[in-house]
Amino acid sequence: MASTMQLLETVNEMAGALDSGECRTMLYLCGRLDLDSNEEGLGEFLRSGVIQGQMNDLFLVELLFEVKRFDILWKLFSTKAHDVESALGNRHVLSRYRVLMVNINENITNGDIKNLIFLLSRTVPREKIDKVKYFLDVVVELEKLDKCSPEHLDFIEKCLRNIDRIDLAKKVCLYKQSDGALQIQSLPHPTAPQQSTAAHCPTQTHSYPLQQLNHTQTLHNAPQISTVPVSTPVSQESVIEEYSLKAEQRGFCLIIDCVGADGERLEQAFRELHFRVELHQLLSAHTTESLLREESLRVGAQHCADAFVCCIISRGTSTRLLATDPAQRGAGLDLDLVRHLFSGNNCPMLAGKPKLFFIQRYGIQQPSVPQPGACPGGAPTHRDSDLETDGVACGRGPAVPTDADVFWSHCWTSECQLEQGNHRSVYLEALTDGLLRGRRRKTNLVDIHTELNGLIYDHNKRNPAARYDIDLKHTLRRHLCLT
Repeated sequence: MASTMQLLETVNEMAGALDSGECRTMLYLCGRLDLDSNEEGLGEFLRSGVIQGQMNDLFLVELLFEVKRFDILWKLFSTKAHDVESALGNRHVLSRYRVLMVNINENITNGDIKNLIFLLSRTVPREKIDKVKYFLDVVVELEKLDKCSPEHLDFIEKCLRNIDRIDLAKKVCLYKQSDGALQIQSLPHPTAPQQSTAAHCPTQTHSYPLQQLNHTQTLHNAPQISTVPVSTPVSQESVIEEYSLKAEQRGFCLIIDCVGADGERLEQAFRELHFRVELHQLLSAHTTESLLREESLRVGAQHCADAFVCCIISRGTSTRLLATDPAQRGAGLDLDLVRHLFSGNNCPMLAGKPKLFFIQRYGIQQPSVPQPGACPGGAPTHRDSDLETDGVACGRGPAVPTDADVFWSHCWTSECQLEQGNHRSVYLEALTDGLLRGRRRKTNLVDIHTELNGLIYDHNKRNPAARYDIDLKHTLRRHLCLT
């Protein structure tokens, strides 16, 4: 496993070797909707993901593989394209939908773009359509209008047919018929033979894009690749497994708002998503812990909950939530305890069911003297047992518990944000909007979080003094759509 410093050096070399078009493509693959960026912008984005622990060498390898920069792949990772293809198997991190759009972008002509611009002149606003230069620009604008997504491709397929690119429309049709689960053959590229990639609708992640998989393998040099088991390709008949949720009562959502902001927004959103919701406001740390323990026992004894959601909004340090308590050494609730209370061991009835945690923490200065090597600015720290080999502590949160089906999204920003009148969390606003929009699109939760990462990145770029940081970890074994 490459260290964070090694990855940062790799990112700098990688971004500097790419042209502007390749930078735009990588940003799109990472879930960004703002593609107007050069190598400096891409480098900044990737460095941020590395520091937060959301990108590793496997993620960077797959990015280079998909933009077909096999020369950089060999130079930085001593890895060949066919080795990457074998090692990835069906464990792709990048969205198969976005990879498909990139493949189409590589095979579309300038004449096709002009025809699309004319075709969409009444669909996309004039000020937007005039700036279109590439097919990915078209896709981004259609995504913003909710006319194109992993689950809604009819419109883009129709557009391709209308400009007589039946070959590309068939690729979209093939993806639709398989729900993105079958193998999508990469379109021809002059520098490489056809590649075959097993598709699924992620991000993962997350991604962010961006995510950190519990089963992520390391790709740093050729010998390591040879040790990674090759997964069996996904057949055309296979489908992506999803968690089963009842249509009317999906599960239970517990919201604890200890700052008096955004709790009601979350309550409304999860009610619309058909969760039974309890909202508790302005609790002390002791009361918060007691409530969590009570709910752990109660939820663990219920057979009807198909999913559990816990949202907490609180001031806190990198390892503890203070709730409404004053900051002093040893005060507050241990963050690790929050998710461990609802683990499969403590809640047997939740075993095999998704357990989602959304934490908005307003960071305060550590009340005690920082330990050597501790991260400044309220970033999560670790016990030694939480660290990965050769990893560093900065910007990474506590490890996800070993049991499966956990989604842990932890966002932190400065406590001074609360001093603003009518403050609302940018993270929670993007989260609720994304969840509700994802319900209409039937979008996987990890993909929703990937888009959220891009929005937070854009916010930080515009408002560096009001920065938000996110730590996403998950052990979900299936897709989760809160439709």
